[in-house]
Amino acid sequence: MFKTFVPTRNLTHSLRQLFSTSTQYDVVVIGGGPGGYVAAIKAGQLGLKTACVEKRGSLGGTCLNVGCIPSKALLNISQKYYDASKHYKELGIEVEGVKMNWAQAQTKKAETVTGLTRGIESLFKKNKVDYFVGTGRLNDKNTIGINLNNGTQQVINSKNIIIATGSEPTPFPGLNFDEKVIISSTGALSLPQIPKKLIVIGAGVIGLEMGSVYQRLGTQVTVIEFADQICPFLDTDVAKAFQQSLKKQGLQILTGHKVVSGQNFGTHGSVVVEPVKGGPSQTFEADHILVSTGRRPYVDGLNAKEIGIEFDNKNRIITNSHLQTNIPNIYAIGDVIPGPMLAHKGEEEGIAAVEYIAGKGGHVNYDAIPSVIYTHPEVAWVGKTEQELKAANIKYNKGSFPMLANSRAKANNDYDGLIKILTEKDTDKLLGVHIMNAQAGELIGEATLAVEYGAAAEDIGRTCHAHPTISEALKEACMAAYDKPIHF
Repeated sequence: MFKTFVPTRNLTHSLRQLFSTSTQYDVVVIGGGPGGYVAAIKAGQLGLKTACVEKRGSLGGTCLNVGCIPSKALLNISQKYYDASKHYKELGIEVEGVKMNWAQAQTKKAETVTGLTRGIESLFKKNKVDYFVGTGRLNDKNTIGINLNNGTQQVINSKNIIIATGSEPTPFPGLNFDEKVIISSTGALSLPQIPKKLIVIGAGVIGLEMGSVYQRLGTQVTVIEFADQICPFLDTDVAKAFQQSLKKQGLQILTGHKVVSGQNFGTHGSVVVEPVKGGPSQTFEADHILVSTGRRPYVDGLNAKEIGIEFDNKNRIITNSHLQTNIPNIYAIGDVIPGPMLAHKGEEEGIAAVEYIAGKGGHVNYDAIPSVIYTHPEVAWVGKTEQELKAANIKYNKGSFPMLANSRAKANNDYDGLIKILTEKDTDKLLGVHIMNAQAGELIGEATLAVEYGAAAEDIGRTCHAHPTISEALKEACMAAYDKPIHF
């Protein structure tokens, strides 16, 4: 007589996993930010059966939803308002009664974001990428459990998994985010009204960009930075010129100062600040306190450590040159691994990881990743700073060219800034390019291409540039590095 078979709890769980989906994926990407969605699209283009898991409900990650894109929309709007209010008259354009409609500005920002997120969904469909709206969790090296946003659960299986869960704002001790008084970059994008006063903790990219938005709209902005210069990662010469420009625009910047305490009063906040090297303290009050002291990897609920993935002492996932973790079929890209937290860096890593999975190699040149600060003027750079070359005992030449001497910049009445070139002394090979001007973010592309191909300054200096253009300043700065510029 046969006995009734009763499966054990573990076997029942295994059977649920086995039959929860009939699809065996080649690649599943956890995270739909710039790195994740680009990886998913590339995998689909290469003919791999692909899925992407994203909990936000809209693709694009922090960058598109509450970061790069909405902040650039507000930077553009605020700059236009500032120009109309302050500079049009000197150009012969007389405008009376210029006002800022903050509600309309917020609507336009939201329209920009919505249009782009829907565009990514269309690209998923075009490239046959399955999209799961929910939170992904690693059950093991081939299995992902998903808590779908509709309240149900699903388990999917994949030969390869790419972790692209991004980052989150780093909190400041004693100043917990409520996104009303103590705000992160997310809260700063959607304030209900333009504040009278704003305190910014951290003179990095986010702090200076959002500080610039509100300063242009009439807010009294105070920026507090622990280091002796704003953006400590910048080339020192450029940082000094940049800080001078921002102060001239009206930003109050305290470098070499630290926040020792702060308080949230519900309707406003305050911080106590003192010099890092000692001295009397000051108290500042404001409608909002923007904490922009950096970001940290977001891996909450991922279960990565539990299944054996290795992390470093900064809670970043450790990968090899092919973006593989210590579990070879699991990859990690973007803000969850070491390196600059940049959307385009994550995109390049996403493509490289997928190409490696597909047997096509895949490579990222970390010496040719540009960075941009989208203030006005913008600051952009690629390669090494002068202080890095000195620290590494590398012999170098340098050349610079002021935007004041560029004919197009003068014609545009927008000539604040400079371009600085660093080259290897014996070979003239480009080692670093640092640009401060109104179009630095666009101009850095030419410099990055030159660095990628191992070009010398003379290669750019002897390349014909259209006249009159801002790009001529890059040509002249390169000429200054190996010989002499013409117009300065």
